[in-house]
Amino acid sequence: MELTLAAAGRLKRGPERELIDGYLGKLPWRVREREIEVRGKAEGAELRAQEATKLQPLVPRGAAVIALDAGGKNLTSEQLAAQLGTWWEDGVDAGFVLGGADGLDPSLIARADLRLAFGAQTWPHRLARLMLAEQLYRAAAILRGHPYHR
Repeated sequence: MELTLAAAGRLKRGPERELIDGYLGKLPWRVREREIEVRGKAEGAELRAQEATKLQPLVPRGAAVIALDAGGKNLTSEQLAAQLGTWWEDGVDAGFVLGGADGLDPSLIARADLRLAFGAQTWPHRLARLMLAEQLYRAAAILRGHPYHR
């Protein structure tokens, strides 16, 4: 299985980048991180549409699309691990899509096989990416029976 993390915005060097690299580097799956930027003065729906145009092609055809969206499901770590395990067993790749500050365009949300939320709070983009990396590592640990999840 290959995971693609397609995100709006560039993550610079720093503690978040180091932590993300540490988690992603321990995964049993190949991980491709893709970042996009939209330049200009677009805001709101216009900005989301421009981001969607750049994000959508970054997820490989045939991959399950997981949209990080505040209106998505609040899965437990075990539930996320089970879903990833099913895709892994079935040979399905997974593409996680993270929008910018204004969220994801409705076209990307509609395309998603799974809408995933990290709770009701609003999270800074850098922390959402870090939390996704940690949850992917945790899911891999659960699937392997590793004690990290305790």
